[in-house]
Amino acid sequence: MSAFVRHLAALVLMMGLALASAAAAQPKPVTSDDMRMGNPKAAVTVIEYASLACPHCGAWDREVWPAFKAKYVDTGKVNYVFREFITSPPELAAMGVLVARCAGPDQYFSVIDQVFKAQEQIYTTHDMGPSFKAIAAKMGLSDAQLNACISDKAALNALNERVDRWVNVEHIRATPTFVVNGTVLEGEQSLPALDAAIAAAQAKK
Repeated sequence: MSAFVRHLAALVLMMGLALASAAAAQPKPVTSDDMRMGNPKAAVTVIEYASLACPHCGAWDREVWPAFKAKYVDTGKVNYVFREFITSPPELAAMGVLVARCAGPDQYFSVIDQVFKAQEQIYTTHDMGPSFKAIAAKMGLSDAQLNACISDKAALNALNERVDRWVNVEHIRATPTFVVNGTVLEGEQSLPALDAAIAAAQAKK
């Protein structure tokens, strides 16, 4: 685990340099690598770039996401895409993604939500182990399977490649960042702010 953490810490240092010089750009279309919910044929696509280690992302997930999901995702009004990012501490950001991907598409967003909800405990205790063991157990993963998930070099490399694309191609520079049909909104967004952006996107159709 220590080697894994050191590798991710080095990655974050390099990405921090890239973020510092980045400029906003249009996100690329949704791909097979993306994790999504809602109606893929909806007129409006909302992309969220978020890190599982980002407290602001966690706050948005806990405070705004339930109402946003009920209003737009569950009703099929938007195609919602979650794009994974890495911020400090990298071991938390990356481990959450690796476990979520390992749990499979049907349980992916459940893991994401549970990691966000566990942020406070993790930051208070400075110990990720108990939280991730509990999350893995809920997903039906044994300790051995959990260790295999977070030690998967191919999965880590794929995550690195995705994040590198967000930084160096799409020039995402903050988490959370929301992109509503090409309109970029940086930072936590209230439901009314997203309502306005979605209404504007719908009006252009």
